[in-house]
Amino acid sequence: MRDVIDQLEGWWKNGEPAALATVVGTFRSAPRQPGASMLVGPGGEAVGSVSGGCVEGAVYELGQQVLDEDRPVLQRYGVSDDDAFAVGLTCGGILDVFVEKVSPESYEQFGRIAEAIRDESPVAVATVVAGPSERLGTRLIVWPDSVEGGTGSSRIDDAVGDDVRGLLDSGRNAMLTYGVDGQRRGEGLSVFVESFAPPPRMIVFGAIDFAAAVARMGSFLGFRVTVCDARPVFATASRFPGANEVIVEWPHRYLQAEADAGRIDGRTALCVLTHDPKFDVPLLEVALRLPEVGYIGAMGSRRTHDDRLERLRENGVTDAEIAKMSSPIGLDLGARTPEETAVSIAAEMIAQHWGGAGARLAEREGPIHAS
Repeated sequence: MRDVIDQLEGWWKNGEPAALATVVGTFRSAPRQPGASMLVGPGGEAVGSVSGGCVEGAVYELGQQVLDEDRPVLQRYGVSDDDAFAVGLTCGGILDVFVEKVSPESYEQFGRIAEAIRDESPVAVATVVAGPSERLGTRLIVWPDSVEGGTGSSRIDDAVGDDVRGLLDSGRNAMLTYGVDGQRRGEGLSVFVESFAPPPRMIVFGAIDFAAAVARMGSFLGFRVTVCDARPVFATASRFPGANEVIVEWPHRYLQAEADAGRIDGRTALCVLTHDPKFDVPLLEVALRLPEVGYIGAMGSRRTHDDRLERLRENGVTDAEIAKMSSPIGLDLGARTPEETAVSIAAEMIAQHWGGAGARLAEREGPIHAS
């Protein structure tokens, strides 16, 4: 929903009902991930995408039906073996799409949700997408310290509320299943959880020209980007327009303070670009000993890398800790310019996150996307 929130909020504020179609499940080579959304507006507008073009026409028609009948629908779209170009995903994947009507009457909490997303405050929406008809479309809004809405069963609400907070902490979407009375090991009730956690962080250490390109790439990928360097003459906001903030501080001190404040987590990416041992080694000692971090990459030549490893081991960093580091940083794309290097770094981060091998798809067989 995040990708269509502004348009949907405008219609909601004006009291104009719209149909919200959300991908709630994917199988095989589905082109979009759970949470991708499409709107059918009050004037027949189509906004967003659930499949990159494969089934948008069918979803548009279903959205109009939901607006007319005021009844939510869960629909599965997939490839047909007999007619691959019928309404379905010719890429071979399967999508489960939930379509519901959004209006001030049907979704009174939506304004507060939109405000929280805009303010980067954590909130999750848990919607019953399959189950008894009287519960279909009911939802629980879960904040870190409170819950709104309900499914019609306090037992289900208690189970969902507890489970959703774990997803919200990590910013993950998921489909949860319960028994119709809230049994955690039961079946018959499917609840889609869409988490709106603050954007993941990327911290770029080293105020160099490569850092400017990496900051722009990080913003493009949806990170909240910080550039940090101890040298005030280089660490200026004007040099890094792609960053959300520029910090003048010794890198290791800044990272330790952020970790102590609980602002480093399993989604955080750390890009160490200074390739200067007086900055890198103290910083990497802190970074590699963090209990949880998403990505640690360090720039430098092979010679710089070998020298860095020697210094880290002399300071007591173990081989297991060193194994967390990608050094030299990035995938082997033959990159030369700062912009090409930023693409190389981003490619490695994406491959690590999704379990990709970084090889050419043309040289591989089997599904494009890992299951």
